[in-house]
Amino acid sequence: MALQELKVNKLRTFLSLFGITIGIFCIISVLATVGSLENKIQDDVQSLGSNSIYIDKWEYLNDSNYPWWKFVNRPVPKYNEVAFIKAKSTLAEYTSYVNSITTKVLYNDNELSNTPIYGVSEDFNKIQKIEIAYGRYMTDAEFLRGTPSIVIGFENAELLFGEAARAVGKEISVDKKKLRIAGVIAKQGQSLGGSPYDYDHCLIYSYRLFASCYNANATYLDPYIIVKAKSDVPSTALSDELRGVMRQLRKLKPKEEDNFALNDINMFSEQVSGFFGTVNIGGWAIAGLSLIVGAFGVANIMFVTVRERTSQIGLKKAVGAKSNIILTEFLLESAFLCILGGVFGLLLVWVLTIIASAIFPFAITIAPGIVVLAFTICIVLGVLAGIIPASIAARMNPVEAIRSK
Repeated sequence: MALQELKVNKLRTFLSLFGITIGIFCIISVLATVGSLENKIQDDVQSLGSNSIYIDKWEYLNDSNYPWWKFVNRPVPKYNEVAFIKAKSTLAEYTSYVNSITTKVLYNDNELSNTPIYGVSEDFNKIQKIEIAYGRYMTDAEFLRGTPSIVIGFENAELLFGEAARAVGKEISVDKKKLRIAGVIAKQGQSLGGSPYDYDHCLIYSYRLFASCYNANATYLDPYIIVKAKSDVPSTALSDELRGVMRQLRKLKPKEEDNFALNDINMFSEQVSGFFGTVNIGGWAIAGLSLIVGAFGVANIMFVTVRERTSQIGLKKAVGAKSNIILTEFLLESAFLCILGGVFGLLLVWVLTIIASAIFPFAITIAPGIVVLAFTICIVLGVLAGIIPASIAARMNPVEAIRSK
């Protein structure tokens, strides 16, 4: 009967379902886009080192009134502090020193400007997600001796050598120093989470090689230390322990304030989740209005349908159809109409994801849970929109209903 209603009254049905279609489109598009964006940013944040603490002179989330000049006057982390932290900390699994600078890279007639160079210690690749596409990462012996072996970002390798695989074993010139490429980092793609690492365009040095080429203690550099907690240790516990270790290392008196910052990566994840939770609420509010309008449209078409079928309802009841059968019939029809509107909404979202994924630097996907949610909303709306018309139909007197035509 619902399909027959569609065929007979196409325009009326379309206008009634349009609100449901737009409402489902709004909800699913917002949830899919926001969810995909949040997953991308969370992955980028976790790429900083999950369950890790960044020891720096700067606070990355400075919500206090702490004067900026005090941050500037703080001492920067030193490479020799890594050994002290490893010796004193019982909750840390890996600790790495990181320093960086940007410079030019030369290979024959090819030149790359503003290339980031990261000087790191041994545990860096155990904290960061660094996948080597070609060649290998630097060995412990190369870290210990500071030999001129490096790894290069995927896109830089392509720009210099045409194909990234051809970079392995080649020599490049950086600030008049010859360096041999040991490996090429797998392509990472654009980061949306504020990551300080541009792995597609970087060079990674061992710390001793970096220190032999540049002044690692220069005031214009901002080195930091990354400490990753053991798998069963929360980052808050590691942060508390590191505060005591760093105060001991810096020889601070009990009443002296910290001259370092402990930046917990998990705090970034919590802030991201809170922000996107607020965005989702806004999306639900906008879509809710469309769904309410759509529900009234479906209710209207069901009232009209009941009036048009009054004689049929009377005939059914006259031959033995019970009230609950009539009620169920119209509720199913109402739910079916809403589900049909939801299907059209999902199709529109699917088209949107294809277009948006080609434009945005991250893929937009519709999670199975979102699809289930959409159909659940449609069924609930259909039942709510049809409950009054269906009840009217179920309470009709068969004799009066038959005579009404």
